[in-house]
Amino acid sequence: MPGLRGRLSTLVKAKTSAALDRAEDPSQTLDYSYEKQLEMMAGVKNGITEVATSRKRLENQQDTLRQQVDKLGEQARQALAAGKEDLARAALERKQTVQGEIDSLDAQIAELERQREQLTDSQQKLQAKLDAFRTQKEVVKAQYSAAQAEVQMSEATSGVGGQMADVGQAAQRAIEKAEDMKARAGAMDELEQAGTFGDAMQLGDGDDVDRQLAQLGDSGGVDAELAEMKAQLAASKTPEQLPGPATPPTDESPTDDSPPTAAR
Repeated sequence: MPGLRGRLSTLVKAKTSAALDRAEDPSQTLDYSYEKQLEMMAGVKNGITEVATSRKRLENQQDTLRQQVDKLGEQARQALAAGKEDLARAALERKQTVQGEIDSLDAQIAELERQREQLTDSQQKLQAKLDAFRTQKEVVKAQYSAAQAEVQMSEATSGVGGQMADVGQAAQRAIEKAEDMKARAGAMDELEQAGTFGDAMQLGDGDDVDRQLAQLGDSGGVDAELAEMKAQLAASKTPEQLPGPATPPTDESPTDDSPPTAAR
């Protein structure tokens, strides 16, 4: 399925690119680029140093050969003065060979000097670019830091962003929990006032059926005790205290206004 594989490849590349964009810090990227340019500058300086060292080495070798040329010329004159023309000729031939080496070194030294000048010119141009890049790098880093701070302030003010979103969600959850707890407390108060909950400290309480049976038993006991008290009260009364038919008063019976009789 080429189409599906292509889409998956594109999706993976897009996800990877987005992840890299989020992970890439422009300040670190600029610092890394500046370090690489410094490494290039160091390489150019090392090249200039090596070229100068090689040129100096050839110049020293050339000086040694010039001394040999002078020596061979003196030896040729001495041999000719001594009548040894063949020896003088050999000295002069060697002198010409050495002189040829000196001329060859001149060309090599000139080439090294040209390379040194090119490297020096490249170093100066690279140094100018490096200075400009360093200045631009600091400006870009400052602008990025300012923009980043502005974005963070905007996100903090508007509540946008992952961290502020988490804080907002946590605060919302806390408010919801507080409202739920407040509603639960209100419901418990209403149930308690309605008598739904019994005394939790009272021991031996049964269920509702047991309480109703106990109330019935208590009511029968009260009625029985009340009937017994009435019977005891009736039995303790004397016959005179019992109520009877009313008789009309007679003349012989003393009235309430007559004085009491004396006791015998």
